[in-house]
Amino acid sequence: MPLSGLDIYKLLPKTNCRKCGFATCLAFAMQLAKKALSIDKCPYIAEESRKTLEEASLPPIKLVTIGAGGSSFEIGNETVMFRHEEKFHHPCGIGIIIEDTLTDTQIKFRLEKISSLRFERVGQKLDINLIAVRQNSDKKRFVEAVKLISSHTLLALALMSNDEGSLREALEITKDKKPLIYSATRENIGWISKLALEYKALLVVSGPDLESIPILTDELYKQGVSELVIEPQGQGLAEKIWVLTQARRQALKKSNRSLGYPILTVIDKDDFYDEAIEAATYILKYAQIILIKGSEVWQALSFLALRQNIYTDPQKPLQIEPNLYAVGSVNDNSPVLVTTNFSLTYHTVLSEVEASKVPSYIASINTDGMSVLTAWAAEKFTPERITDSINKFALKDVVSHNRLIIPGYVAVISGDLEEKSGWQVVVGPKEAAGIPAFLKNLV
Repeated sequence: MPLSGLDIYKLLPKTNCRKCGFATCLAFAMQLAKKALSIDKCPYIAEESRKTLEEASLPPIKLVTIGAGGSSFEIGNETVMFRHEEKFHHPCGIGIIIEDTLTDTQIKFRLEKISSLRFERVGQKLDINLIAVRQNSDKKRFVEAVKLISSHTLLALALMSNDEGSLREALEITKDKKPLIYSATRENIGWISKLALEYKALLVVSGPDLESIPILTDELYKQGVSELVIEPQGQGLAEKIWVLTQARRQALKKSNRSLGYPILTVIDKDDFYDEAIEAATYILKYAQIILIKGSEVWQALSFLALRQNIYTDPQKPLQIEPNLYAVGSVNDNSPVLVTTNFSLTYHTVLSEVEASKVPSYIASINTDGMSVLTAWAAEKFTPERITDSINKFALKDVVSHNRLIIPGYVAVISGDLEEKSGWQVVVGPKEAAGIPAFLKNLV
């Protein structure tokens, strides 16, 4: 739990020396509590007090980076239990497991399939973050598989092995990619911690329950291994949800530093539908890395879209830049459809206009990211705003006609809009699905 200004003041030397730039130590403490200054500004702070303040300023869940270069991604640094309290900051990583028992041809096929799992939804790119190589064969085959995969993908890597020699050779191959090592347990912590330190790799800490993991994380921290991800295991979906929730609660509400790390879960199911359902559940509660075996398109799209929804700011709707957008080979006689700048609304209209094969303009009005009816009710999709926007877009210089098409749900503003804008207003369909037929009949 963050320290208050008074708590911090008790740790300061109370000399009021002013060398920090403030008249009193109390004033300096208040600034520290707001995280406006660094403790380094105080020249007389005791080392023990400094350590206490530095630890108190750390995020409740450590921020770690997996991978290197453009394919790296961050997880952790979450501050709330529930999204509506603020927001979730770093989307959970989705990884796909490749077994070393596959042939080279099969591995290449899997890699091609994984690389194709890229989607665009409401203007954002969705894709897989991680490939995990799991050892089920001897050292030679595992190392060969790691080498093959490492040379054929730019994605971050996880190395799943409990053999010291296999892991060492695999780490030697992938050391520049900052891989994730899976995993430290009570039995292997002695040698696996040395590998993590030597290769500066992230380490997963696995334990059967929430009581065993803090013992391991504390021991690793003392050894200098602080880049950790934890895997509290559980039997069955309900128990795992409970364990993941309690781990998050302990870190956020109880300031339990021993559990203050991102959480990983491995889903080992042969039924891809069950696997997708379980992955979606852990995205919600509260995994920050999920490893699965399936790589079906419908699987990936379902939980990647869910992840996108959960990790958007609930207080700030997804929105696009208000502007005039051309769809297809437009000319000065192309119709003009008016809509809001809510990303989902715009891209829904866009897809239907594209499906119509009628080149058109879409005038996206600034409604602070609200949908049509919501913006109209909030007086953000008004004749005045629409008029100001089309003037700003210089629409009269783009088209030779004098006609605007508005959504059917706001037909009530058509008369006022005609009066204020000077444009002829045509009421379009209420639902976007009606746009193709509407445009074809209009033309």
